[in-house]
Amino acid sequence: MAKERLKKDPADYSVEEKLSNLYSLQSILSEIDGIKTLRGELPLEVQDLEDEIEGMTTRIEKINADIAELKRDISERNAKIAENNASIERFNTQMDSVRNNREYDSLTKQVEYAQLDNQLHEKKIREAKEVVDAKTAEMTRCNLDVNDRRVQLETKKEELEEIVGETKAEEEKLREKAKNLELTIEPRLLNAFKRIRRNSRNGLGIVSVQRDACCGCFNKIPPQRQLDIRSRKKIIVCEYCGRIMIDRELAGLPSEMQEAAKKPVRKRTTKKKEE
Repeated sequence: MAKERLKKDPADYSVEEKLSNLYSLQSILSEIDGIKTLRGELPLEVQDLEDEIEGMTTRIEKINADIAELKRDISERNAKIAENNASIERFNTQMDSVRNNREYDSLTKQVEYAQLDNQLHEKKIREAKEVVDAKTAEMTRCNLDVNDRRVQLETKKEELEEIVGETKAEEEKLREKAKNLELTIEPRLLNAFKRIRRNSRNGLGIVSVQRDACCGCFNKIPPQRQLDIRSRKKIIVCEYCGRIMIDRELAGLPSEMQEAAKKPVRKRTTKKKEE
């Protein structure tokens, strides 16, 4: 029977069959949504932690690159200081054998320039070392944060894997059923149904009428509209929320009278009149 059902062209189904298949599909998808709800915010939390760790790792790499650049700059400035010190020593030696004041003044100026240059390099080195210390401390904090986030991520992943493991077989079975049911629904109607589901908060694309109202948005449905829904001659959507409408009987739900009969009747208690 199932194979014959699948072989039939979805466009050849009656409106009643189309609505029944859609409602069955909705029931299966609602069960899948329920399984996803069990997972709660865990998938999003895992994704957020992974993104945060990636961002922190990138930040640490940037800090490392900055520290390496600063250390290269310090090393180059130390080399310049050593070069200036060698020049100063050479200039001082040359001063002992100058022949006139002009040469002496020239050597003195070169010594002063080299000393000033050294002072500038020493200042820049001190500043660079302070930045290196600050960035090293920041990197240490980032590494601690990353390690903390990784521990949290592993815990969340274990929780998620445990929940997924418990529901995986059931979800796969439901998805297989949903996939087979989709083959019985014409593409245009199926796409409209999926679009309605995406736009609704509760994921309902097809709903029944209860107490003269739409079960999706709870707006009142006019009597003539309800008759059209019960006639099952055409696909009818709620004029307020756009969901596809189906009557309770076709949805396999008990009538409102049957539901009312099941409810326990409250006994009225009467106060005894005082004599």
